[in-house]
Amino acid sequence: GENRHYEEHGGPRSENQEGRREGKGRFSSYCRKALQPASKAKHFCKAHAKVLRRLVLGLLGIAYLCYFIAACYLNFQRALALVVITAVVVFFICWEVFQKHCGAKVLLLLRPVGKCFQKSWPWLKWLLWVALLAGLIVWLVLDTGRNPEQLISLGGFCFLVLFLFACSKHHGAVSWRAVFWGLGLEFLLGLFVLRTTPGTQAFQWLGDQVQYFLGYTTAGSSFVFGNTLIEEVFAFQTLPIIVFFSCVMSILYYLGVMQWLILKISWLLQISMGTTATETLSVAGNIFVGQTEAPLLIRPYLTDMTLSEIHAVMTGGFSTIAGSVMGAYISFGIDAASLIAASVMAAPCALGMAKLVYPEVEESKFKGKASIRLSRGEEQNILEAASNGAAASVGLVANIAANLIAFLAVLEFINAALRWFGEMVDIEGLTFQVICSYVLMPLAFLMGADWADSPLVAELLGIKIFLNEFVAYQQLATYKKNRLMGLEEWDGSRKQWISERAESITTFALCGFANLSSIGITLGGLSSMVPQRKGDFASVVLRALLTGMCVSMLNACLAGLLHVPTELGDCAVFFSTTNFSSTSYTMYTCCKQLFASSVLQNGTLSFKGPWDEQADSVLWLRECCAHYNHTSC
Repeated sequence: GENRHYEEHGGPRSENQEGRREGKGRFSSYCRKALQPASKAKHFCKAHAKVLRRLVLGLLGIAYLCYFIAACYLNFQRALALVVITAVVVFFICWEVFQKHCGAKVLLLLRPVGKCFQKSWPWLKWLLWVALLAGLIVWLVLDTGRNPEQLISLGGFCFLVLFLFACSKHHGAVSWRAVFWGLGLEFLLGLFVLRTTPGTQAFQWLGDQVQYFLGYTTAGSSFVFGNTLIEEVFAFQTLPIIVFFSCVMSILYYLGVMQWLILKISWLLQISMGTTATETLSVAGNIFVGQTEAPLLIRPYLTDMTLSEIHAVMTGGFSTIAGSVMGAYISFGIDAASLIAASVMAAPCALGMAKLVYPEVEESKFKGKASIRLSRGEEQNILEAASNGAAASVGLVANIAANLIAFLAVLEFINAALRWFGEMVDIEGLTFQVICSYVLMPLAFLMGADWADSPLVAELLGIKIFLNEFVAYQQLATYKKNRLMGLEEWDGSRKQWISERAESITTFALCGFANLSSIGITLGGLSSMVPQRKGDFASVVLRALLTGMCVSMLNACLAGLLHVPTELGDCAVFFSTTNFSSTSYTMYTCCKQLFASSVLQNGTLSFKGPWDEQADSVLWLRECCAHYNHTSC
């Protein structure tokens, strides 16, 4: 009661509260005054956000320009990669600005030309096809005249296309525009990569940079496992590369780089082949990511896609490999440029062959749709993206390790069982690889491998189809290592390596997830996204698997058709500069030439051709005989 009386009459309690209020009011006033500059700065930044953004970007551009000029001035050869990257980025930035500000005006100006072109297109189209066909025939005649064995690869290519047409679901509904554009783009990409100097150098440089980039994995894996394990144990040497690559891909997705690149590639395929945006986007994504990750790009649209579109999505997954496992294959010693080229070439071919095997007979909801939206992911910052990418790869690494243990153990068991059954009827050395080498040998020969190399190529093809490509690439890496070490081609009746041409063909043929174990992975991944369409997925998966296998083999046929043998150089110069302490493929080839030119008559040794003019031919022959066996020795 006293408290209430004091409060009502302005007693001590009321005076204290008023004092506190005054103190708080002064403090708030001081805070407001102190924060007033910051508040004004905040309002200023909001009001002039565009100007400030342009100012910052301008300053960064000037800084980069100064850096670029300095790098080119100090050493232009060293800065060549920087020049190429800068030119590509500047081109696309200028193109985006041009499209935004001048695209509509240019289209308006070109409309009369477009109408005239549309009127002339019916007869102009056939004229163009005839000219292209005539040019292709002339080129093939001139090119295969020097290397007739290339005609075998051409025959294999035609056979596979006819085989896929025979397996078509609806022969009369085939979109030949998609088929021919798919094969044409594949051929042009192969021609650029394998035959032109800029293409070869560009992809070789890209492959070297990827190898160099993947070398950074050693810093993390050596810290965790130690140098001894990463040098001697396969799991610690190769599998950490997948973790690193997955982390980098996740960062690129967060930044939007991968989405931008995939959209540009899919746009090119879509306008040329006439396919829908959804299926084209998924197939383009398969160049960089795996068979279950690429459909995530179009997850919201899977419910409404037709069976033909689903078949194309699956075929794209079976025809290519993911960037993460590509890093592992490169670490084996497989040529990085060939792997990158195989993945890029497979995209248009997979889309074209998918439309040949399962043509569109339904009305697609996405026909005529220019593009679809791609999300950037749910990560809040770049560190979370890196962490999520590394964590997501753990399941992939565990899956690869478990599959390798299981498949190699099963393969050994199958081989033991086949040997036992073979011995019952006096057949020695019967194995799964031997059966594959006989069954698939004609197919390997049709792709362009020499008849002597065909059994080993067929063996690797069988391992890839019935087990997985990881095991097959491991074996191919062993053959390549044996060749580069300069081992004898034959160890008794066993061939220790295959030719460089067969290596290239096999690298392209194995580049794809088309194996029996991938059926479960594909069905599981797609069914988890759209459970209600599980039956549709199961109805087309086997046809997609067959198409994916043939796409990889079509790539291999093109590799055989366009392969250019590596020039050996002057063997006399090589022998005069080597010390013969270790062997190499160049030494093996030169020694074989020397053996072939040696002639022994009446106990006198002589040489034919250019070797007769060399004073040290006998000495070199003696050194060659120390490493290789020959009748001349």
